Amino acid sequence: MSEIKPVLLPERRRFALDDDGKIIGAAHYRDFDGSDGVERIFFHTTVDEEYGGQGLAGILVKFALENTIASGAKIVAVCPYVKSYVAKHNDYDQHLVAPTKTHLDLLPRS
Repeated sequence: MSEIKPVLLPERRRFALDDDGKIIGAAHYRDFDGSDGVERIFFHTTVDEEYGGQGLAGILVKFALENTIASGAKIVAVCPYVKSYVAKHNDYDQHLVAPTKTHLDLLPRS
């Protein structure tokens, strides 16, 4: 059985779930130079439908948030899943920055 592992793909501005070379999920972000350093805006998280219900989104988001904190960046939770995740895990509170119109204006339009 393959091992699904979270990875950082900085050139694509996302954290991803890699299943033996196949990307099966992603947490998309944009970095913003805030007044106190980099603020990483998480705006969209997905996991392929056939991999649903295995807790993979939580593994991906935890990896993304831990990597973001380790890099010295702050977290801007715009994605509903990321917002829900940080609301349940108070240890991220000191690393959060509330989303502003400036943050939202940087996001791709769908």
